[in-house]
Amino acid sequence: MTRLHLSLAVVFSLLIVATLINLLLIWLKPQKDWRELTLRIRTWWAIIILFSLALVSPRWLAITFFALVSFIALKEYLTLVSSRATDRMPLLWMFLAIPINYWLVGIGWYGMFIVFIPVYAFLFLPARMVLTGNTQGFLRSASQLHWGLMTTVFAFGHVACLLVLPGNDAHTGALLVLFLVGLTEFNDIAQYLWGKSLGRIKVTPSVSPNKTLAGLIGGIASTALAALFLGPLLTPMSWGMALIAGAIIGITGFCGDVVMSAVKRDIGVKDSGTLLPGHGGILDRLDSLIFTAPVFFHFIRYFYY
Repeated sequence: MTRLHLSLAVVFSLLIVATLINLLLIWLKPQKDWRELTLRIRTWWAIIILFSLALVSPRWLAITFFALVSFIALKEYLTLVSSRATDRMPLLWMFLAIPINYWLVGIGWYGMFIVFIPVYAFLFLPARMVLTGNTQGFLRSASQLHWGLMTTVFAFGHVACLLVLPGNDAHTGALLVLFLVGLTEFNDIAQYLWGKSLGRIKVTPSVSPNKTLAGLIGGIASTALAALFLGPLLTPMSWGMALIAGAIIGITGFCGDVVMSAVKRDIGVKDSGTLLPGHGGILDRLDSLIFTAPVFFHFIRYFYY
């Protein structure tokens, strides 16, 4: 059994334990409403099964999976923001950028990937928008489109980039992805639990009232310790570098969470969608990863590749 298969077996074991605990809670305290917890765990089963299948698949199929996630996330984002009728063609070009972006990832053309959306798409979209002659709401619309493309396609695309780092075999890249995604989700859970148990001081009360200083510090510390243990097992990192990587994931994960919360508050919604029962929309699950993925990728690439 490879390290990848063993790691995935551990993930499924933890999910089985969570499922059994949920069933035990329902049996011991039937008077309480456990529907949301049950929905969350069921959704986690679907997420982890699909994610695991992607990691053990051929590299091209895994990259296609991440491209599909970007497509769904961008579509969900665009349903939340207001768009002008004249922006229909720019919206089409945004979706066409997805296969190009992930094709660049797949062929390993890092130099073009890193500038395709931040430079070329950034300049092309407003140039195409202005051809309609409609200047009403132009700046707001252009900003919204740029933000959506940068977060759901470019930033998230760095997850797929971990699969094609030079010199990596398929399993090494998949383990890097598992390390990043696993610790990002672990950080979200740790910050929630620390905040619930010890949290008093609010960090961003007007943006995300549940975010506390204890949750932030506890989450970062817990994620760094988890990375200290998992880093040498799953990645090329030493203990010290893994500890730094864990702290980076903890900090950037918090930033991604609160920034996307601010976006949703500005739009006027609590959840980004209903695609994932018990969780909300796909953006609600990707919010932290949108920030952790590019920062972790460049950390790994700079020091090890």
